[in-house]
Amino acid sequence: MTPQARLIHRAVHIVRAGGVIAYPTDSCYALGWHIGDARALERVRRIRRADRHHHFTLVCADLAQVGRFARLETWQFRLLRSCLPGPFTFLLKATRETPRRLLHPRRRTIGVRVPDHPVPLMLMKELGEPLMSSTLWLPDDPAPLTAGRQIEERLEHLIEAVLDGGDCGVVPTTVVDLSVHPAVIVRAGKGAVSAIDSSRPTLP
Repeated sequence: MTPQARLIHRAVHIVRAGGVIAYPTDSCYALGWHIGDARALERVRRIRRADRHHHFTLVCADLAQVGRFARLETWQFRLLRSCLPGPFTFLLKATRETPRRLLHPRRRTIGVRVPDHPVPLMLMKELGEPLMSSTLWLPDDPAPLTAGRQIEERLEHLIEAVLDGGDCGVVPTTVVDLSVHPAVIVRAGKGAVSAIDSSRPTLP
């Protein structure tokens, strides 16, 4: 189920105004907010009870956007190109364009992903830039929230909008650390680990 264009437009207006939205992806629902909004970031930290070492994700429309915020060597680019768009999150060293508050404080890394789902792609096309994001997995819950009505009930006073795209599942992305070599699977999720294993480079 894909929201109408007017709902996408309204959601983007909310994001630009400092709001937080919930939206479906190709893995789970996620919380989204503007990359430049420090207050929205702190709100999401409170919702998720996330500490300063938590990796939030920069959701991009394509690899060109990824390259603006993350440093990509040839082997990393090839691996991303083979897996994206899809349900993967990659941890990479950030460029100087990435706001410091979004980085892991010690490693200077950022999580990036390019989802294979029409809703975030519509959001980013309308927004014209990447969207900061975090899996909608609330503290103490056994799994991420996956029903629009349930999300509205649970987060009614904490976020500004829910884009209901139907049930998109409860399996989060596969997280791969590409800031080290060889690449390390941090979390096995919806993305096939075999796709990473077959793409790892062999260096002399």
